[in-house]
Amino acid sequence: MTSSPRRYGSPDAKNRSVLLDAAEELLLAEGYSAVTARRVAAQAGLKHQLVHYYFHTMDDLFLALFRRRAEQGLEQQAAALASDRPLRALWTFSTDPAGASLTMEFMSLANHREAIRAEVAHYAERLRAAQAEALPGILQRYGIPPETCPPIVLVFLTTCVARVLVLEDRLGMSAGHDETRAYVEDLIQRLEEHPSRHD
Repeated sequence: MTSSPRRYGSPDAKNRSVLLDAAEELLLAEGYSAVTARRVAAQAGLKHQLVHYYFHTMDDLFLALFRRRAEQGLEQQAAALASDRPLRALWTFSTDPAGASLTMEFMSLANHREAIRAEVAHYAERLRAAQAEALPGILQRYGIPPETCPPIVLVFLTTCVARVLVLEDRLGMSAGHDETRAYVEDLIQRLEEHPSRHD
């Protein structure tokens, strides 16, 4: 007698979204090590068996949570790059504390779980490629020749500065933060007021 295959909950079920919301809250508040089936279920106000009804393993839960956030990030970045002030919008997107904190948690988790590492790298490359594709046209609007600041270098520098600011904030470090933010925001302001912007 063969056993019937195990059934799992629908990806569109309300309880699944509630569990992902709860996992995200724990991830932000206490870090990825706090995200266990029992803790997620308690945070969601559901029975812990439901976690494994909707997710085969905890890795599946982490992947679903990461993909949900990553797809939102791609949409938010696309909107930023298409806005009237794309550099300002991109800087705001990159330095969002909640988004950057989640990214850092997933990067830490990726050091220990290969499936997460592959997915983080995949989406990070997609985000970076979209920025690199959009920036040449944006810089041209601002009258900046590509050789002055290669777009991919600008993408990399912006990402690094934003992540270090958020990481050090979480560590309680602040030396140079106000000055760096002020410098970047002043530079963006001057670029966006460039006459070439109004071509």
